[in-house]
Amino acid sequence: MNNKEILQKANSLITEGDYEGFLSFCTEDTKWTFVGDQILNGKNEVREYMKKAYAEPPKFMVDHLIAENDFVTAVGKISIKNRDGETVEYFYCDVWKFKNNKMDELTAFVIEN
Repeated sequence: MNNKEILQKANSLITEGDYEGFLSFCTEDTKWTFVGDQILNGKNEVREYMKKAYAEPPKFMVDHLIAENDFVTAVGKISIKNRDGETVEYFYCDVWKFKNNKMDELTAFVIEN
């Protein structure tokens, strides 16, 4: 699979609630930067984040998926249920850097709709 296909497959696993399957596409020392919010270092921190943030699997609506060299950028909307059980929609732009066919670094720009 190319990087774009890897991201599509990984995101499909998230929407199915298969977070470990998603993490299998990430490097062990993956780094996620949520701009203006927080930074997660390594699979364990990402795993803990997903347990808290994704009480129910999120839904992605990808408008654009752009790949070049080791980068794939996804632009669209994501719907997540918050702790009160309400669905909240966000606009997002995820910039993924790949290393050895794995998702290594994420820079995420997320704004509530």
